Amino acid sequence: MASPQTLLLCLLVLAVTEGWGRQAAIPGCHLHPFNVTVRSDRQGTCQGSHVAQACVGHCESSAFPSRYSVLVASGYRHNVTSVSQCCTISGLKKVKVQLQCGGDRREELEIFTARACQCDMCRLSRY
Repeated sequence: MASPQTLLLCLLVLAVTEGWGRQAAIPGCHLHPFNVTVRSDRQGTCQGSHVAQACVGHCESSAFPSRYSVLVASGYRHNVTSVSQCCTISGLKKVKVQLQCGGDRREELEIFTARACQCDMCRLSRY
């Protein structure tokens, strides 16, 4: 039989790794920073970089057999009903990016970045 210290160590390892697994499996949509390079024109006359925010994550989805009323209404063509949500930007904010031009000249440009994220109806594009 294993010693009490070995059993305690095994229980602690299981508790810690079990907690990690549960946290990774929780659906969510969160702000995620990424670097973006901004140019004033195609030639890159003035350019600068900024850390913007994107929405990254996963949301709930499901598929199930359609109700009888849905089957009848669709002429028996809609036999599976699916419900899904996508990780989307729910709020934007403008941020100012400092652009370095030739010499000591600088310009300022405003860009949008995500302010908040949420699981919402999937769309092709909202912006």
